[in-house]
Amino acid sequence: MSLHHQIDFSYFPGCSMATTAAEANMSLMQSAKILGLNLIELSDWNCCGSSSAQTMCKNLSLGMAARNLSLAPAGRPLVAMCPRCLHYLRHAKVCLKKDPETHRSLEERWGRPINLDLKIMHFMEVLVRFGLDRLKQSAKRSLTGLKFVPYYGCAVFRPPDLEKEKYYQGEMEDILVALGAEPIIGAYTHRCCGSFLSATDPEIVTPLVNEIIDSAVAAKAHCLVTACAMCQLNLEIRCTSRERLPVFHFSEVLALALGAKDYEEWFVRHLVDPRPLLQNLALVA
Repeated sequence: MSLHHQIDFSYFPGCSMATTAAEANMSLMQSAKILGLNLIELSDWNCCGSSSAQTMCKNLSLGMAARNLSLAPAGRPLVAMCPRCLHYLRHAKVCLKKDPETHRSLEERWGRPINLDLKIMHFMEVLVRFGLDRLKQSAKRSLTGLKFVPYYGCAVFRPPDLEKEKYYQGEMEDILVALGAEPIIGAYTHRCCGSFLSATDPEIVTPLVNEIIDSAVAAKAHCLVTACAMCQLNLEIRCTSRERLPVFHFSEVLALALGAKDYEEWFVRHLVDPRPLLQNLALVA
């Protein structure tokens, strides 16, 4: 990939990035623009089939994910940032490869071909392919001094039919270390945050979230960084621990390092204001 030539990708934002985590989407688009990565949002996309749809009806969930695949034009990869969206889109492709009859049926329903050779990638995978050395060359701010817990949550653990798929374990650290930040070990990086139980059973979620935040505090981290919008939301709204830490979307930290200037629009949406920390580290004015 070149720093001087724009590269096109299809982009599936998903429901959270378009609504409750709009700051993640804004900072992601800023990062991509700076790097010359043209994320072309799928026209008329719908929910990936996660959450209640998957719980209520497997066929409905599959159909919803498959419809999004039918909207992705051939010839360019489909990129997602949300790990749940990434999973459901990849899972739908696997299911349709195993079941040609359902594949044909859904193509007839949506009136479009569903390309089963479509490359579905996480944005961090795109960055690694871009090259960490070139990414470092694009940086305008050094993240030196920022001690972070790379919080992946549990969505990187997949069922057996996706065991050969590439996920992004370790890539968050590789990227942010290349930009000067320091990963903190010893905290809970893959402990489940409670996910959608936050809406139905918050009394279950709060202890889980407190354990995650408390582990980061005990490890002397400044903050947590996550690529999952649902995790970020839960870690902010369900924490009742005495000491709370900022929880960044990965794209926010990336965009800061790349020199984005409109960060105020992102950080005002946080419940735990990250600006005092960033000001102390001279990362923002």
